[in-house]
Amino acid sequence: MKTILADKIASVALNKDLHNEVRLSNNIPCEEGVLIAVKILNNKSRYNRLELISGRMSSIQEGDVIVGSLGHRDALLGYSGSLPNHLEVGSIVQILNMGGVMGICKSYNPDVGPPFDCEVLGSVLSFPYLGERVGITSRVGLYPYQDSIKIKKFNIPVIAIAGTCMDSGKTVAACSLISRLRKMNLSVNACKATGISLRRDILAMEDAGAIRTMIFSDFGIVSTSVNNASSLTKLLLNHLSEDSPDIIVIELGDGLMGSYGVESILKDKAIKDILSSVILCANDPVAAWGGTKLLRERYNIEPSLITGPATDNTAGSEIINKTLNLKAINALSDGQNFGAAAAESIKLISKGQ
Repeated sequence: MKTILADKIASVALNKDLHNEVRLSNNIPCEEGVLIAVKILNNKSRYNRLELISGRMSSIQEGDVIVGSLGHRDALLGYSGSLPNHLEVGSIVQILNMGGVMGICKSYNPDVGPPFDCEVLGSVLSFPYLGERVGITSRVGLYPYQDSIKIKKFNIPVIAIAGTCMDSGKTVAACSLISRLRKMNLSVNACKATGISLRRDILAMEDAGAIRTMIFSDFGIVSTSVNNASSLTKLLLNHLSEDSPDIIVIELGDGLMGSYGVESILKDKAIKDILSSVILCANDPVAAWGGTKLLRERYNIEPSLITGPATDNTAGSEIINKTLNLKAINALSDGQNFGAAAAESIKLISKGQ
């Protein structure tokens, strides 16, 4: 066991009560969610920031000592990488996202450039037993993950926001919707159910007025997949329904076609049965057409409305409306009408009216 001083602790390590003085072990289990400390070996001019446990974004510099988590990622617009098979002190890994997930990078999008290389310093130890100096491997998460889980019975409307791809406007839509619902004096809980660990989106939902927010990494999973996405969504719904909000908003990170498990959620009958509305975010009219076709034909889901960059001006909105017979409203520039249309789709009315 050795002690180091960490310069930055990534947001993926939230809820572990870590401070800058961190104790490490030379034994490094190569498992998703294991917290490790690394030293940054290079500088980058693009995609060079880290989300801290405070929620702030901080620039990464060569020589920084950072605490993050082992994991994998498959991102069209970012990095793709896997868990390493073996690690020891001195091994090299890469940072795969701004939340501090680390693994072996296999490919990257030119827009983000090559990743940061990191020298592994050891696995982070925690000391849960009062009075004992024996540390155990520290892992991501606040609640235990359960693979086989049932949704509790509740009568709360649930709106899911799905997208055709990364950066299709899902978080903007979620925040616009939450803001509108709060102005209707409705209490809103919200979550991000799929993707890779980064708290930025749920922090934005809190800023928009969500009373309680959660993300899948609260259950120790730093990157979702077809194997865990539906179980994680059920866990999130169960927790978010406990304080009986007026509505729950779910953002499905990534796209309808991807490796983060959105498909398994939309196929799950227990989840589909409690969805009151599905909003589709699309990058362009063709994506809107393809996404709607997927929802209708593969999942038997009729989207309530379309938003995203495809609706940035009336040309796209009119094409979508005419071709798909669906409302197309921009959540960024016309948030009030977007939120009102989403609320109307499930017959929500303002409290006190």
